[in-house]
Amino acid sequence: MSQRISFESSQEIGAFVRMTNMYALVAATDNTNFVSAFEEVLNIPVIQTTINGIRMAGTQTVGNSKGLLVSSSTTDQELQHLRNSLPDYIRVRRIEERLNALGNIIVCNDNSALVHPDVSSETVDMITDVLGVDVFKYALAENGLVGSYAAMNNTAMLVSSKTSAEEVAELSDLLNVRVVPGTVNKGSDVIGSGLVINDFACFVGSKTTSTEIVVIDGLFKTAPNAVLGDDEKRAWIDALQI
Repeated sequence: MSQRISFESSQEIGAFVRMTNMYALVAATDNTNFVSAFEEVLNIPVIQTTINGIRMAGTQTVGNSKGLLVSSSTTDQELQHLRNSLPDYIRVRRIEERLNALGNIIVCNDNSALVHPDVSSETVDMITDVLGVDVFKYALAENGLVGSYAAMNNTAMLVSSKTSAEEVAELSDLLNVRVVPGTVNKGSDVIGSGLVINDFACFVGSKTTSTEIVVIDGLFKTAPNAVLGDDEKRAWIDALQI
């Protein structure tokens, strides 16, 4: 079941967290309750960090079980901290992209990525190389900020309630996942800011209603208190190295 959480009174948790099946980045904070909420549920590294001195770890990064891309403003010290803290098999790269809020312009899982239509061809190539995914340029409900208006894991995708039925069908075929329109944080269409998801756990902003959680849990089907154990982690690692 999805867990409600807030970051220092903000329900926009996706701005401060990047969560995959193999690691989670969270904003550097003195709030031990926020960090421990993830550590208690996830049996993966939970790494506190800043990006260019700010705490938008979700907005300034994008990643999956194979790699992590960080904005060009990431300092050398922050980049080294991430490389030292992440598992060795996670590729970490700094990316030069004019639209540098990566979490807002890219949404991905371990197989596919949607990106803002205006990203450069060099960015598309790097996403393909580092994250190991097929990349599709897409405007969701006529909005290129696909990372802001959608969230996905390897089986499903929640998109803005403004997404048309035709787009839902198209995305489902394109990405080979279940796609459902919805909201978070009591009616917000900014899905990526109000929800963080992997294949085993889901966290939602503190204003998310019970009705919204029913939709989210029914879509993503994450098990209550699910964790990725050592055997599962080894299986994931072996699969990535094939």
